[in-house]
Amino acid sequence: ARYAEHGVSFVIDKLWDRQEGGFFWTTNRKGEVVIDKKIMYGLSFALYALSEYTMATGDPRGQEYAEKTFDLIKKYGADTMHGGFFEMFERNWDLCGPGPQGGDRKTLDVHMHLMEAFTNLYECTGRSIHRRTLIEDIEILTGRILHPKYGTGIPQFRVDWKVAPQIKFDIVWGWDRFAEGGQKPHAGDNTSAGHNVEFAWLLAHATDVLDSHWDDYTPVIKQAMDHGRDNGIDQEYGGVYVEGPHAGGVYDHEKEFWQQAEVMIGMLEGCLRFGPEEYWPAYRNVHRFVFDKMINHRVGEWWPLMTREGRPIWTHMSHSWKVNYHTIRCMVECIKRLERMLE
Repeated sequence: ARYAEHGVSFVIDKLWDRQEGGFFWTTNRKGEVVIDKKIMYGLSFALYALSEYTMATGDPRGQEYAEKTFDLIKKYGADTMHGGFFEMFERNWDLCGPGPQGGDRKTLDVHMHLMEAFTNLYECTGRSIHRRTLIEDIEILTGRILHPKYGTGIPQFRVDWKVAPQIKFDIVWGWDRFAEGGQKPHAGDNTSAGHNVEFAWLLAHATDVLDSHWDDYTPVIKQAMDHGRDNGIDQEYGGVYVEGPHAGGVYDHEKEFWQQAEVMIGMLEGCLRFGPEEYWPAYRNVHRFVFDKMINHRVGEWWPLMTREGRPIWTHMSHSWKVNYHTIRCMVECIKRLERMLE
């Protein structure tokens, strides 16, 4: 709790914009602003973390700033014409420009993590506005963002929800690899097994917090989960591929850390929701790849990117997006689910 309090104090004292509201995208270690834009991806994790902090510690500051952030997201981010949320803003909340600046795009990534954040916020506050916004975002995800036939996540859209090729933004948070020119190979037909399974278990959790809608979303959850299992898991070498086409198959046979983490959680979620016969073998497959090959046991952290066979490609071990969110949370969430399976 002491470390969490230290982190929250830094976020509130140094990253909160006391003039325009919202959190700056980045500061240096001293807390001096480096990039002053307001990025919805970052704001979603502020909601998620601050509400979790209050639930864990009772410190009201987390909920206070989570609710302030939520109000700004609704005021400046909500697209009242087409639905969903804009994602890239200048410091004063004007939209960023088009293309790589991201002002004319909407993404699966951001709307999925907003679902995750709204779930936590509603669990923390119990307020009806937070519940309604969560359900609205789920409806956008299931009605706009998932492929109408395959139930897989489509990465990027225009503002009006026309499918857009997946391009690299000027502001980045992951380590996705793009071809020269800033566009994904197969940019018009590309889906991530990691995101599909992550979406499935996050939506399942949202129905628990809502205490409703499970029956409505069961087919959606299972289709996304099964697609990730059937197309994302390497039956020969183990582990989870990076991505492939919506209809099934693989484009990128390399193994990246975060897909392994989310599929491990998702397969255990599948065991609990639908029975272990369908999902336990998939969990064991990825578990063994992670513990036998992906974890660098000498330092206790995961290699970020490996060949299909399990040889390290990238050798840097840590950045905050990697450790704090995906790998540590994977272990926590897997332990919780394994304990439930033993009950």
